[in-house]
Amino acid sequence: MSLVAEIAIVVLAAFVGFEVISKIPNTLHTPLMSGTNAIHGIVLLGGLIVIGLAGGVLNDVILVIAIAFGTINVVGGFLVTDRMLEMFKKRPAPAAQDGAVAQEKAR
Repeated sequence: MSLVAEIAIVVLAAFVGFEVISKIPNTLHTPLMSGTNAIHGIVLLGGLIVIGLAGGVLNDVILVIAIAFGTINVVGGFLVTDRMLEMFKKRPAPAAQDGAVAQEKAR
């Protein structure tokens, strides 16, 4: 495949990906991100395997950049998922309100 065709595929994939993601409601972004963490982990593993087989400095540099971006994506996905799960935990009642409630019950 020629370089022009490969660049055209990357540009079209980026455009289609942007359009698809922009149409997803905000309430679904976090669950989708947490669901894709496993896929990105597989991509990182594949990148690590391929970097051992790759020949040439340019291929190594591109693979290191891809692995770095993939790692950032996985770590960010887990951080967002952890933050999302924290929102569902019950918060303890503040101490000042507990004292006021106890005083009200005593009256």
